[in-house]
Amino acid sequence: MSVRAARPGALETAGVPTPATRDVILDVSERLFSAHGVDGVAVRDLARELGLTASSLYNHFPGKQALYEAVLERGLRPIVEIVQGAWQAGQLRRDMVAVTVSRLVEHLAQHPNLGPLLQRALLEETDTVQALILQWLSPLYQEGAAVVRESATSAGWSDDEVPFLTLGLFGLVFSYFVNTPALRRFAAWGTEPADPEALEIQRRVLEKAIFRLLGPREGSLRRVSRRRSTHG
Repeated sequence: MSVRAARPGALETAGVPTPATRDVILDVSERLFSAHGVDGVAVRDLARELGLTASSLYNHFPGKQALYEAVLERGLRPIVEIVQGAWQAGQLRRDMVAVTVSRLVEHLAQHPNLGPLLQRALLEETDTVQALILQWLSPLYQEGAAVVRESATSAGWSDDEVPFLTLGLFGLVFSYFVNTPALRRFAAWGTEPADPEALEIQRRVLEKAIFRLLGPREGSLRRVSRRRSTHG
């Protein structure tokens, strides 16, 4: 549903937000928060974008803080769940990497302002906002580190390198979406970063890069093969 296509006042009649209404409100809020930060967006700004009065917006969310928290939950909860689902015992499998990366790219493409919002919050926002961000990023990092640690040894990484590797992988996944405005300015880029073709290339790049970083090294594969032959 396009916010710009909604007629002024069209959302005012919904005393209780329907799923579609809620998504429209969160889409607009995500975009404005990512561009201006929490302190730079007033409730009246959000209401104006939605064709609502400020008092009508309060029928859907009790305040700007609650709205910001809802934006974060909608954006980050699925990522935490995707990363949790990526955990598996033993060496990393290429098919699991492909599934995880596809889900992450799909979600981030559906929420193109989420990456810039997180970057702005971590760099510029108040202590209160950073605390909210960390409530979501801390479990996301912990889940990610658990997945990385499971594959790190067979991939040739030491324990003390795992935290750095985890942080690097997060940057690898998010940077494309954080830097989309800059990518549009690169004359040699050749395509719109949000086009399906570009997203598919990005998905393939992430799949290959993550598997090469975390997939088993050749020596570990030989050891596994020898163990299987011995027990066979």
